[in-house]
Amino acid sequence: MTLPEDPKTPAAGLRLLLVDDHPLVRDGLRARLGAEPGIGAIDEAGNAVEAEAAVAAARPDLVLMDVGMKDVNGLELTARLLQREPALRVLMLSMYDNPEYVQRALQAGARGYVLKDAPAGEIIAALHAVAAGGTFLSPAIAGRLFRAPQPRALLTPRESEILAALGRGESSKQIARALDLSVRTVETHRQSIRRKLELEGQAELIKYAVEHGRTAG
Repeated sequence: MTLPEDPKTPAAGLRLLLVDDHPLVRDGLRARLGAEPGIGAIDEAGNAVEAEAAVAAARPDLVLMDVGMKDVNGLELTARLLQREPALRVLMLSMYDNPEYVQRALQAGARGYVLKDAPAGEIIAALHAVAAGGTFLSPAIAGRLFRAPQPRALLTPRESEILAALGRGESSKQIARALDLSVRTVETHRQSIRRKLELEGQAELIKYAVEHGRTAG
């Protein structure tokens, strides 16, 4: 689904930054996108530190961002980059077709979301749409997103920290000690997380934390 905001086409010489922690993926994208009209310089980054340095040094027009990177995931990195460079345009390129990831990407400020296994033409269309000032969702993603139930509320940074700690198997006492909080405050956060994520009990909360804690928030 494409929602054009600006009828202009991307300016010649669009500067692109590829952010993915797999060199082979970056090589493939560079080879495909380097031959595309309108694409100028293509820079690369394999992690958050390299991406932040590249944005500062190369001043890209658009970032093609992987979601599932190690250490700092693409959702968190997108929010971080846009906080520093609000005019930067970010297109998420992901293997995850879960509507929740899409919602979080848009919450973080991404202008589009396209799947890694999408046809090359779809990725090119997404890139041009976002570069022109519009937004883009892969058709498969758009179909699932609009059939999905009401989006779950985004967790606060503190709730995300606690969810991640639960996913590592830490108790409320351990979390309280690590975050310099009272046990009662941690329990209040746990209740809030359960409510926002519509989880029935502690067992569901722990299961969710183990499966999703790294990308929460």
